[in-house]
Amino acid sequence: MNRPLAPEAFKPERFDSAEAAVARLHDIYDANTARLREAFRAYVGGSAPARPVRACYPYVAITVSGFSPRDTLLSYGFVDRPGTFVTTVTRPDLFRHYYTEQIDQLIRNHRVGIEVGVSETPIPVHFAFPDVHVEGELTPESLQNLRNLFDLPDLAAMDDNIVNGTAVIPPGVPHPLALFTAPRVDYSLFRLKHYTATSPQHFQNFVLFTNYQFYIDEFVRHAQELMRQGGGEYQAFVEPGDRVTRPGETPPPPSTQRLPQMPAYHLTRPGHSGITMVNIGIGPSNAKTITDHVAVLRPHAWIMLGHCAGLRNTQKLGDYVLAHAYVRDDHVLDADLPLWIPIPALAEIQVALERAVSEVTGLKDQGLKGVMRTGTVATIDNRNWELRDYAEPVQRFSQSRAIALDMESATIAANGFRFRVPYGTLLCVSDKPLHGELKLPGMADAFYKQQVGQHLKIGIRTMERLRALGLDKLHSRKLRSFAEVAFQ
Repeated sequence: MNRPLAPEAFKPERFDSAEAAVARLHDIYDANTARLREAFRAYVGGSAPARPVRACYPYVAITVSGFSPRDTLLSYGFVDRPGTFVTTVTRPDLFRHYYTEQIDQLIRNHRVGIEVGVSETPIPVHFAFPDVHVEGELTPESLQNLRNLFDLPDLAAMDDNIVNGTAVIPPGVPHPLALFTAPRVDYSLFRLKHYTATSPQHFQNFVLFTNYQFYIDEFVRHAQELMRQGGGEYQAFVEPGDRVTRPGETPPPPSTQRLPQMPAYHLTRPGHSGITMVNIGIGPSNAKTITDHVAVLRPHAWIMLGHCAGLRNTQKLGDYVLAHAYVRDDHVLDADLPLWIPIPALAEIQVALERAVSEVTGLKDQGLKGVMRTGTVATIDNRNWELRDYAEPVQRFSQSRAIALDMESATIAANGFRFRVPYGTLLCVSDKPLHGELKLPGMADAFYKQQVGQHLKIGIRTMERLRALGLDKLHSRKLRSFAEVAFQ
């Protein structure tokens, strides 16, 4: 078979400036993806290349010769041992600020230059077209021949061994510099667009997840009112379909298109420091799916806002539950994060949530304790757990000291732990199945009208508090493993 036709090579180059290094990443990525797009468009037009066309991702590498002293309290931006560390890179347009910050910290902490060059990891032709469905432009015949001429996505290059801490690095092979390889990032960027119907560039660094559309409806009302009043600190509001409302503009009429599986809404702010809210639907599988993909954007925090079953008779409908521990009965992450691994509460998130509840409700001290309990949340994968032998699950939940039950929170927290994304949970009691108060239509409607607006305000206020806290405090070292990658 003919050797693939590659674009003109970029020689590896060393940089002492993060801005210059990222500029070179842009040059390499733009040139290589442009070559793929040009060849593919010719192929669609009937001019098949004479031999396969290949272009590869850029890479970033650092070589550290000794155990360098570090004057940093950050949880990222340094390597913990001598050696060479490398990662492939994609979409420098989307991650420019992130790459610049990470590389700058490495240069500052180790006082050595950063090498940028072209890797040997091919860019799948699909990933060279961020907003195009490649197969949609091909005939059945040209589609069948596509893999003979272009590299296609390869799942073998997209596993989470680095994230999970199970990657085995042979002697003499560079260590990973980042949690995700470029193909893994690209894969998730495409899945995000599919699941949420919004482009990745609209996602913000503070993410609220919810399991019901009622919360989204309230978020939309809040965001549209902000835009009508001039936006405040926010630049725009983005809805599924990438429909954008800017300050002073009239919101577009409701879309007639069917909502995607997990619609996302974004209150954008400079530096992606605004708030994204995603309706993940119900169940731990959805919770894992969306967090698997949002994680590649390296958000600063994500929090679950939703409702739950209260397990204590002393709880009232509408009370809040601040999770400080989780019973992981969801099972979707068992292979990636064994059950013997604890999922700790993060002080920075807990304090922000508690203070936000106090601010929004106006309650303090004993009054606050009257509407919010801190305790263990059990997350289960069986929505109709009540229909099983009643004694068995109730006994387990009682032994765990659980005060609430839902189907998403432990999954979101566990994936936050796994991906080094600060996480938290604030739920609202909507039913008490162990005490005769089942979630029936009339009861649920009354609950939503009374509590959703206040609950959402608490979530938004929490994110504002976390933003003001600063990244040096929010990204604590609690989530670092023994041998952690430098890019966080």
